[in-house]
Amino acid sequence: MAGGAFVSDGGGGGSYEGGVTVFVIMTCIVAAMGGLLFGYDLGISGGVTSMGEFLSKFFPEVDRQMHAAKRETAYCKFDNQMLQLFTSSLYLAALASSFVASAVTRKYGRKISMFVGGVAFLIGSLFNAFATNVAMLIVGRLLLGVGVGFANQSTPVYLSEMAPAKIRGALNIGFQMAITIGILLANLINYGTSKMARNGWRVSLGLAAVPAVIMVIGSFILPDTPNSMLERGKYEQAREMLQKIRGADNVDEEFQDLCDACEAAKKVENPWKNIFNEAKYRPALVFCSAIPFFQQFTGINVIMFYAPVLFKTLGFGDDASLISAVITGVVNVVSTLVSIYAVDRYGRRILFLEGGIQMIVSQIVVGTLIGMKFGTTGAGTLTPATADWILAFICLYVAGFAWSWGPLGWLVPSEICPLEIRPAGQAINVSVNMFFTFLIGQFFLTMLCHMKFGLFYFFGGMVLIMTIFIFFLLPETKGVPIEEMGRVWKQHPFWKRYIPDDAVIGGSEETYVKEV
Repeated sequence: MAGGAFVSDGGGGGSYEGGVTVFVIMTCIVAAMGGLLFGYDLGISGGVTSMGEFLSKFFPEVDRQMHAAKRETAYCKFDNQMLQLFTSSLYLAALASSFVASAVTRKYGRKISMFVGGVAFLIGSLFNAFATNVAMLIVGRLLLGVGVGFANQSTPVYLSEMAPAKIRGALNIGFQMAITIGILLANLINYGTSKMARNGWRVSLGLAAVPAVIMVIGSFILPDTPNSMLERGKYEQAREMLQKIRGADNVDEEFQDLCDACEAAKKVENPWKNIFNEAKYRPALVFCSAIPFFQQFTGINVIMFYAPVLFKTLGFGDDASLISAVITGVVNVVSTLVSIYAVDRYGRRILFLEGGIQMIVSQIVVGTLIGMKFGTTGAGTLTPATADWILAFICLYVAGFAWSWGPLGWLVPSEICPLEIRPAGQAINVSVNMFFTFLIGQFFLTMLCHMKFGLFYFFGGMVLIMTIFIFFLLPETKGVPIEEMGRVWKQHPFWKRYIPDDAVIGGSEETYVKEV
C-alpha cells in the first residue's frame, strides 16, 4: 500500500456516553492559557533584541556592527553569539526541566506541573525586567525555560485527557491558539514599548509576568484529569470527574477503558526503559521524536524569534519591521482558528500535507526574492514592491504552519501515547522540541550570515522531507479515544508489525481500514 491514511470508522469514541459540556470547554480554555507563556516569550525576544537601547546596554558590539558601514551587509547585521544566547538559553533550560516535569506529572498530577511552570516563569520575568547585566538576563531566561518546560510538558497532556475524542483536536489546539495569541500580544507590546524614551525593553520583558500569574491561578482552580486520578489510585473521584466532564451518569464503558489502561500502566515500573526498548511503543517513540524535530526545521522560529530582526535585516525601517511582525502575528492567530475548525472535521493528515506544500512554495519564493535583491554579497536594497511580496509570502508561510505543524506538532504526540508512557513520551516531545529550538535560536543569525538566501531553500527542503514522512507513516487519529490508539497502529501496514494484540484496548469490532 502506498502510504495512505487509515481511518477507524465507528468504534470506541462514538459509543461512549455523554457529550461536550460547558464545564469541559471552560476547563480546557483555562488550561490552554499555559500556551501564553511560550507564545509571549517567542514573540517578545525578537522585538527586544531589535531595540537600540537594549542593544547598547547589553550588546554594544551588535549596536556598533549595525552602525558601522563596513559591516552593513544585509545578512550579517545581527550575527553575534551572545545575543543569540540571550534568545536560545531559555530552551536549554526547558529541555532539562522537561525530564523533571515528566516525573512530577506522573507522580503528582498535571496540575502541579502547571503550577511549578507558572511560578518559575513569574520569577524569570522579574529577573529580566530588573536586569542590570547580561548575567541577570541569562539567569532570567533560564528560569523562563524551566517554566516553559513544565508548562509544555503538562498542558497538552491535560487537554488531551480532558477532551472528548470527537473534539479533542479542537480543544487541544487551544494550547497552540494561546501560543499564537501570546506571540501577537508580544509583537503589539514591542511596538508600543519601542516608542518609549527609556526602558521600553524592561516593560516588554516584565509583562511576561502576566501570563505566568494566569497559569498559577489556573493551576489552583482547574480539576485534575480522570486519568491522573486513576494513576494515583483515586478511583471514585476519577469516576465522578469523568461523569462531570462528560455530562452523563453512565460512563461505564469509557471508565473501564481508562481503568484497563491504568492497570497496564501500573505494570510499567520504568516508562523510560519501556518506551525505548519495547517494540509496541516504537510508533510513539518515533513520532514523539520526529514531529518536534521536524516542527523546528520548518524554520518557523526564524520568523517567531527574529521577525523584527529579520525584517530590519532585509531593509525594513524600525517601525516597518515591528509592524510587519504584528501582521505575521495576526495571520498566525487567524490561521490557527482554521485549524481548530478543520482538525476534527477533516483530520490531521490533510492539514499536515496541505500546510507542508504551502510552506515549501513560500520558502522557495522568499529565498528567490531575497537572492534576487541581495545576491551572495548582501549588498542591495529592497524596493517597496519587493518588500510587500516578501511579507506576503512570509504570511502565506506562517498561515501554512499555523494550521498544520504548529498545532499538530503538539496535538499528535500528546494523543498517541498509552497512559503508561504518556509523561515520558511528552517529555521526549518537549525535550526534542526545545533542543532544536535552542539550535535554531542560537545559530540562525550565523546561518543567515553564511548561507544567505540559501537558508530559505534549506528550510524548504526540510519541509519537503517531513511532508513525505507524514504521507507514508502517520495514520489518521481523528476521533479515536486516546486509550484506544493501539488499534490505529495495529491497522497501519507499516506499524502493525510492532503492535501485539494485547496492546489494543477497547474499540469496536466494526472498525475498518480505508486507504486514502
